[in-house]
Amino acid sequence: MAIIKQLDEILSNKIAAGEVVERCSSVVKELVENSIDALSTEIRVELLESGVKEIKVIDNGKGMDYDDAIMCFSRHATSKIIDEDDLYHINTLGFRGEALASIASVSKVELITSSGGVGTTVNIAGGKIDSVTKSDGRVGTIISVKDLFYNTPARLKHLKSLYTELANITDYINKLALSRPDIRFTLINDGKLLLQTDGKNNLLKVINSIYGLSITKKMVEVSGKTEDYEVEGYISLPEIHRSNRNSIVTIVNGRIVRNAELNRYINEAYHSYKPDNRYPVVVLNIKVDTSLVDVNIHPTKMDIKFSKQEVLNDLVFNIIKEKISTKTLIPHIDLVGSVKEEKKEIIEEPKKIIEELKLDFDTPIMDYEEKLTINEDLINEPDLEYEVHEDVENKLPIIYPIGQVHGTYIICQNELGMYIIDQHAAKERINYEKVKNRISNRENDSIDLLIPITLEFSNNEYIILKENINILTDMGFIIDEFGINSIIIKAHPIWLQSSTWVHKGDLEEMIKELIDMVIKREKNFDLNRFYDHISATVACKMSIKANTAVTIEEMQSLIDELRQCKNPYNCPHGRPAIVYYTTLDLEKMFKRSGF
Repeated sequence: MAIIKQLDEILSNKIAAGEVVERCSSVVKELVENSIDALSTEIRVELLESGVKEIKVIDNGKGMDYDDAIMCFSRHATSKIIDEDDLYHINTLGFRGEALASIASVSKVELITSSGGVGTTVNIAGGKIDSVTKSDGRVGTIISVKDLFYNTPARLKHLKSLYTELANITDYINKLALSRPDIRFTLINDGKLLLQTDGKNNLLKVINSIYGLSITKKMVEVSGKTEDYEVEGYISLPEIHRSNRNSIVTIVNGRIVRNAELNRYINEAYHSYKPDNRYPVVVLNIKVDTSLVDVNIHPTKMDIKFSKQEVLNDLVFNIIKEKISTKTLIPHIDLVGSVKEEKKEIIEEPKKIIEELKLDFDTPIMDYEEKLTINEDLINEPDLEYEVHEDVENKLPIIYPIGQVHGTYIICQNELGMYIIDQHAAKERINYEKVKNRISNRENDSIDLLIPITLEFSNNEYIILKENINILTDMGFIIDEFGINSIIIKAHPIWLQSSTWVHKGDLEEMIKELIDMVIKREKNFDLNRFYDHISATVACKMSIKANTAVTIEEMQSLIDELRQCKNPYNCPHGRPAIVYYTTLDLEKMFKRSGF
């Protein structure tokens, strides 16, 4: 007796929904992407209870006729691809034909659509069509998804809190707005406006709507291209950074994508300009021939594979690195009337702070009747004017030291204002560039140790070390095996020596750290990054510590050395070495400016 049976369509759709519809944001993603593929210029998303109760998407796209309105809920029904060849030239956001069938199988759906003639209304519950009737002829589509997962309680109980669901939806709509600044997006939750863009194809204005004016002013434009790739967008100055990668937005041919390797190169371009565990705000649009990318990897269509990825990686890395290196990166501390650079996360409070919007909200989308409470003062303000960051030849201005605070911070001044230098961070940057230059141009000169250093390792560590011992010998170490799982170090490279180290224990500790780095090296070992890490570690050990008094002459000498650095703004770990207060800031503090 046969025990293998073919599943019915409704059950198949519920299983598929497990991949396509993970949470409320998944539904919003699929519906809004359909609206974009329908050539909409205005898209409105309305939520009740963060989408758990209802998700409504209204667009002014090309709509559907009677037959398509019914067919669109069938599994693998799509107008976006026809044959296998189309999979290798995908120009739309959707193409699988799974989303609507999957959504309809786990919710109650009402579709109202028209392509210009008599409209069609389709009602579906749990994947079964309840009714199909005629409706008005307004061109476009309104689709409402209610009671998500009402018939799959196991999925329903795994939804996160309303705040988390709202945060996920807001995050994705934000990214969609960044990917399509030519579309007017509106996001509303329980009658409250969370986001509204003007659809005037100004990416910087969209960035302002999402991140606020204080961050927008510190975004700089980048662009570059090769024979295969064209990249353009905005990146934040290094002083603007976040605790996670979520603010790195990569868009390929209008599609928001995830690519861990590309994100790593973006973050690497900021190396030593910011802490390694912090991430910049980046919006990059990548244009490439569709035959060079594969988005048919996962049902969410966010994961992507590139042909010639190394070319794209190098292009992105170089345009970011080049742009950062031409900027004056001394953080300006605005004490009066400042705006927090990082807004409160939507998870903490389900309310988007609309700050200094300069948008045109004159015509509600499709004359939708519900009125929204909007600050008219914000609506009528003129267009944004953004600060232009001019390139300068001298990275560090002429400044004069006048004293020291807590044995740690050097106070300087010039006609523009007051500067504060972290003496350890500044000296660390100076030593870092010196050590890195010595390593890069080394002649493998070594210093013999009066008392050789013996180190013992576990079995697995010793095996890895033996396999990679050439990394250390190439640097100038002289190492011999010494018994079981042990080595003896007889000499070390000359650049490792420093008069700052008085005790043998300091040098031995430094060598242990370097060997640990070799043992723990990644599979795809980057020798240049390894030398960079060594330089940063050595520089930290060599540098003047906090709570150390220095004379005015020593301060001036440190400033002169800092001025010679390629990057005088940060220590090699990304912490700021110098900050700046304008004369006006100081006058405001003491009420001398009339403000």
